[in-house]
Amino acid sequence: MKKKPISSSKKGSVQKKGFTKASQSQLTKMNPNAAGIDLGAKEHWVCVPSEATPDNIRAFGCTTPELAAMADWLISCGVTTVAMESTGVEWIPLFQILSERQLKVYLVNAKSVKTVPGRKSDIKDCQWLQQLHSYGLLAPSFVPEGEIAVLRSYLRQRENLVQSACCHVQRMQKALTQMNLQLHKVISDVTGVTGLNIIRGIISGERNPRVLARLADKRIRSSREEIVQALTGNYREEMVFILSQELSLYEFYAQQISAVESQINSCISQFSSVTEEPAPTPKKKNRRFSESEFNLHSHLYRITGVDFTAIDGLNVLTVQTIISEVGLDPSKFHSAKHFASWLGLSPGCNITGGKVKSSGTRKVINRATKAFRLAAQAVGKSHSALGAFYRRIRARLGAPKAITATAHKIARIFYTLWTTKQSYTDLGADYYEQKYRSRVINNLSKKAQSLGFALVEAEQA
Repeated sequence: MKKKPISSSKKGSVQKKGFTKASQSQLTKMNPNAAGIDLGAKEHWVCVPSEATPDNIRAFGCTTPELAAMADWLISCGVTTVAMESTGVEWIPLFQILSERQLKVYLVNAKSVKTVPGRKSDIKDCQWLQQLHSYGLLAPSFVPEGEIAVLRSYLRQRENLVQSACCHVQRMQKALTQMNLQLHKVISDVTGVTGLNIIRGIISGERNPRVLARLADKRIRSSREEIVQALTGNYREEMVFILSQELSLYEFYAQQISAVESQINSCISQFSSVTEEPAPTPKKKNRRFSESEFNLHSHLYRITGVDFTAIDGLNVLTVQTIISEVGLDPSKFHSAKHFASWLGLSPGCNITGGKVKSSGTRKVINRATKAFRLAAQAVGKSHSALGAFYRRIRARLGAPKAITATAHKIARIFYTLWTTKQSYTDLGADYYEQKYRSRVINNLSKKAQSLGFALVEAEQA
């Protein structure tokens, strides 16, 4: 049987109805004066448009004169915007120099362009970055600037110092345990007033448990006899020496933390004011800052115009960390959804073949995200609407997903207050439970009506 010849009009690829070649969108250069930079530890490779100069690919060193020469060369080539890729901190000096020269700099996430096959050299990487950026296919990462960047550096340094100090606290605890001194079982914190007084007494040579027990503060709940029993042990000379060194290191880091906090307070005091109104009385106070002369709550309200501590789970230290990471300009994030997505708290959308393969959140390393998660974990036991929401999700999906969902809700509330400058009022757990009950009853009524039944409330006995 002969096959029918195919007419010339039916040859080629099949096109959808109403779709013609004329309607196909063509890529146009959105950034014709774009450059791409591949950063390295020893040298940076730069690519500019071939129309600007015949020698459009050059390598520069990492020293400041070389970076200044790179900026001059980019300006001489007519470049107005630059895309750079980096995974470390090598981009920071170049970013500052190019920004000072009025060049628009895009810091691109390396994860977005690293999986391209066949482009594994530095020269090809900078060419690929330049090409993608010229067509507007690269999205810049959020980089806070100015005084926010200074505050963020101080807060990150304080975090590093606190982590280092915690290591020495653990080593002090280890030395005490090896001497069978169960100090941690009779006091809540070995670095408190009572704990440090007893440790200093041991280092000074005191071995009588009853004499050491007299150093305990009168507010300690453990009895004097319990403290004596806990301090009866084997005072080994080498362990006491190690305890002495670890205490000295801990006290050194405590001094450095105090110095950094002074810089943080001075930095926040220099921020411009958004409102001159007095800050409302905080619903929950941080004991350390409420007793100090520096009122962090008032300064945060002054520079933001919003009392974020009214949100359950957020205290002044948490809000300070979030502000240092997201800045003071909410216009950097287009919507609450964009803000939650940047934090990595929004559900994912991985659909293949019409099936949802994964809906988990995106993995991010973000200190603001960590702060929101800690706030969600802290609000779980509170008698608030957020606390009731957390407990309902935890009962159904487990604690990890409940923390993520509650952190997502707190982030959206944070963004709403941030953009509208409104005050937050918690309606309480009872209101949330009643609202949830009404929603469930409405859904059951609709389901019953669709099946030809009517939902009737049972008579109370």
